[in-house]
Amino acid sequence: MIDYEILKLIWWLFIAVLLTGFAIMDGQDMGAGTLLPYLGKTNEERRIMINAVAPHWDGNEVWLLTGAGAMFAAWPIAYATAFSGFYWALLIVLFMLIFRPVAFDYRSKVDSTKWRTLWDTLLFLGSAVPPIICGVAFGNLLQGVPFRIDTTMRVYYEGSFFALLNPFALLCGVVSIAMVIMHGANYLALKTEGDLQARSARVSTLSSAATFVLFALAGIWLAMAIPGYTATGLDPAGFPNPLAKSVAIGGSWFDNLSAHPYFYLLPALGLLGSLLSVVFGKAGKWGSAIVASSVALLGIVLTPFVTMFPFVMPSSLDPVSSLTLWDCTSSQLTLEIMFFVTLIFLPLVVIYTSWAYHVMRGKVTHEYISENSHSLY
Repeated sequence: MIDYEILKLIWWLFIAVLLTGFAIMDGQDMGAGTLLPYLGKTNEERRIMINAVAPHWDGNEVWLLTGAGAMFAAWPIAYATAFSGFYWALLIVLFMLIFRPVAFDYRSKVDSTKWRTLWDTLLFLGSAVPPIICGVAFGNLLQGVPFRIDTTMRVYYEGSFFALLNPFALLCGVVSIAMVIMHGANYLALKTEGDLQARSARVSTLSSAATFVLFALAGIWLAMAIPGYTATGLDPAGFPNPLAKSVAIGGSWFDNLSAHPYFYLLPALGLLGSLLSVVFGKAGKWGSAIVASSVALLGIVLTPFVTMFPFVMPSSLDPVSSLTLWDCTSSQLTLEIMFFVTLIFLPLVVIYTSWAYHVMRGKVTHEYISENSHSLY
């Protein structure tokens, strides 16, 4: 049997990897969908953009489903608390994610400009809104969520939907949509040609620079104005009990990074990746640009994880109720079974995804759309 403390840490890493995989894999699809109304000047160009991501968008969402399922099974208290506090936000994300597949399937069913405009709008919303809300959620986590847990382990959320839309959280939302647009623009530049590729290249440069500036600004704001949390009395190998610890608010979240200096590598990757995205994009090396933007997304998404370590969901209302990776987990047996299942199926997902991208490599051209007009989106 694997040590309970090690299992808790492994599942913290697994969930971080799954959410990062979702950001990188589905981020390019959402970035392309967000850019659809702006880069596609004609119906054919919009079909090129849609079919550039068409072979992979539904497979890429496996990362989100797996990440959400892993949180439900591995961190049940955190999952329940998140759905209490972020209920309306997550409901909006759910509806947006429903719009996307419907828009993909129905957009080209009727030869009508109004019909296509309707589905293009829904595809845009289904692509742009989820990353914004995810960024806003991370911004609120870093500030603390207004919830408390009573002695019977019942969770009480005492905030509101509009309280989530505070300035720092909105900045995090803008960082999130900027990085997704960067990633999507790089992917479109790789998969297209001509005027559409040129427009994608311009957006790549602008969004990469914006990602660098906004991420740096968010980091400065976090370091200067948002207090961090520290916990004592934690028992990493003990039975999960969120109330069996002491939590203090003060100092900075960056104190945690200073305590583990190698954690600074992740925000550095976020900044370096966005800069390299500009460099490779200017050189027309779009494969390398996608790698660079992927590195940027990896660094940006994982930075809150390591900044808050070991906190998963800090509480601004009752700091003692804050959830950490040591006290919000499932049983040792549950984590161990899930661990071995993940060891089997996660490599299969990676292998299949790699194979699918290899088979579907190459550009989506005007000729390809014309020759396959009735079988494509």
